[in-house]
Amino acid sequence: MKTLEEYIKLPYRLEIIPDTEENGFIASYPELPGCITCGSSLASVAANAEDAKKEWLFAAIEDGLPINEPNDVDSYSGQFKLRLPKTLHKTLAEDSKKEGVSMNQYCVYLLAKNSAENKILLNSK
Repeated sequence: MKTLEEYIKLPYRLEIIPDTEENGFIASYPELPGCITCGSSLASVAANAEDAKKEWLFAAIEDGLPINEPNDVDSYSGQFKLRLPKTLHKTLAEDSKKEGVSMNQYCVYLLAKNSAENKILLNSK
């Protein structure tokens, strides 16, 4: 088992979402189940998240609980093949040309935008 200082230095992914009911933000570390906090501003929620992570790790070490390590982004290539209908291919090619970007860049933009909107919708329920 690592020391508290070693765990704190690991690059755990921090997720921050708006808290529309309290007019602030909620922060969590997906790899550390139950490690969640809130704050009235982005700066305060980020500071609170660091404190929450430290306390969560300390408690887990003290109780001898298993601690997940951050997911390794290097295990993903950033590439995948996608087959799509010719009409959709045509539409995407035309739309990307109108935007002045490659179709690949345009598709990444659309996927990222949709992913962010879905996270906001899911977290607002």
